[in-house]
Amino acid sequence: MALTKQTEQENAFPEDAATKIVRHAGMLSNQLQALRARMYPPKAEKSLRHFMTNEVSKLTSIPDSTLKLLSNEGRGPVPSRLENNHRAYTLQQINQLRTMFAEQKPSDALRFLPYRQGNEHLQVLAVANFKGGSAKTTTSVHLAQYLALHGYRVLAIDLDPQASLSAMFGFQPEIDVQANETIYAALRYDDERRPMKEIIHRTYFDGIDLIPSNLEVMEYEHETPRILAQRLGSREGMFFERLKLALDEVKHRYDVVILDTPPSLGFLTLGAIHASTGMLVTVHPAMLDVSSMSQFLLMMGDLIQVLGESGAVLKQDFFRYLITRHDPNDQPQSQVVAMLRHLFGDDVILPTVVESTAVEAAGLAKRSLYELEMGQVGRDTHRRARDAMDAVNDAILDLIRSSWGRR
Repeated sequence: MALTKQTEQENAFPEDAATKIVRHAGMLSNQLQALRARMYPPKAEKSLRHFMTNEVSKLTSIPDSTLKLLSNEGRGPVPSRLENNHRAYTLQQINQLRTMFAEQKPSDALRFLPYRQGNEHLQVLAVANFKGGSAKTTTSVHLAQYLALHGYRVLAIDLDPQASLSAMFGFQPEIDVQANETIYAALRYDDERRPMKEIIHRTYFDGIDLIPSNLEVMEYEHETPRILAQRLGSREGMFFERLKLALDEVKHRYDVVILDTPPSLGFLTLGAIHASTGMLVTVHPAMLDVSSMSQFLLMMGDLIQVLGESGAVLKQDFFRYLITRHDPNDQPQSQVVAMLRHLFGDDVILPTVVESTAVEAAGLAKRSLYELEMGQVGRDTHRRARDAMDAVNDAILDLIRSSWGRR
């Protein structure tokens, strides 16, 4: 078989590893940009589907009949009419309904508008594990969207330089995220440090703001050892305090912050652990993944002790393990799940994130289960996956409410 011109050139002048990596990175980046251009044309923005009245009723506890009456009388936000004449609301309109009913029924306002009250602290949830494939980003995206759908104000922060969370919210890290626009901008040690409020982006998903990521966040991992080696003090706090202090600047705007951490125990992850009021350790129920998690926990325990010696105080309301990518019909997986429940008891969240083609199909389109339109995957497949995800997120929301003293 004849060699291609490119192959002939490679054989004549062997490419060193660094050059090949750079070339492959450029090729892949160009391909991803082309795919993004097809999925989201220039100037197009990712948008969220509309919600039928039965969905709105479930999300808001406003009866379906009341929604229809409001629409017929021309009160409240005006829903769109679909081809079948059914009413459909945007998430922004749903939140307008919540505000309207909270104002009309102040004694029952929390039922419609569940914002945290003055005596309830900001919930900061770190989703962590240094084993790739444990579904940290999938968990973070679905939790953020579930909370927003139920009326909470959410800030999602992408701490991972791979920027998968950012991509799920429509931000391509190489194009849409400029220099000094990641969390690094709020944590850096020099004069270019920016207030947290300046790097927060609104998303198409009403109720969710985002601090996106790209490779720039790695600068924090590179700079912090230098600062520590030079024993430089900082009025903005030690490295493990900086994220918490930055969050304090904007905490009045949110009910929940979700931190999607990198698959490592670096300085960013340690800062996330220190800032968090709750931790979710995602784990795929396979022995290799559980062994990796064991090492993660041992390392994390040692590092937390070191941080404690430096004055760090962890104030977490809960620490839970979440089983992800779970196939209930897989016997070895069932044995691993049973082992974890035996060892850790109630610290393992009872519902699990089931492995589903619906999640995979949604992910390929950079969407979540909550964004899928009916018919994009099989109805039964979608329903089973959605029910399982709802159960997981509802269990996490119960932990949040309990930490606030709500029942």
